[in-house]
Amino acid sequence: MDELLADLVKKIKDGAYPPGSQLPSGRALADEYDVSQSTISRAVARLREQGVLVGRPGRGVFVAEPARR
Repeated sequence: MDELLADLVKKIKDGAYPPGSQLPSGRALADEYDVSQSTISRAVARLREQGVLVGRPGRGVFVAEPARR
């Protein structure tokens, strides 16, 4: 799962998933990374805990906006 987390963070930093953008569905990510949906759920949960992603009930998971200082 560490490789999955690293790749998702890299895609976010590289602009493939810019701030405010919605992540693909869990099923789509599971297919892309050839892992189970539960692995994707755990990875997304960890990134949400770190503040990298935010969940919006009924809408999906989005890349967090950078903190304003």
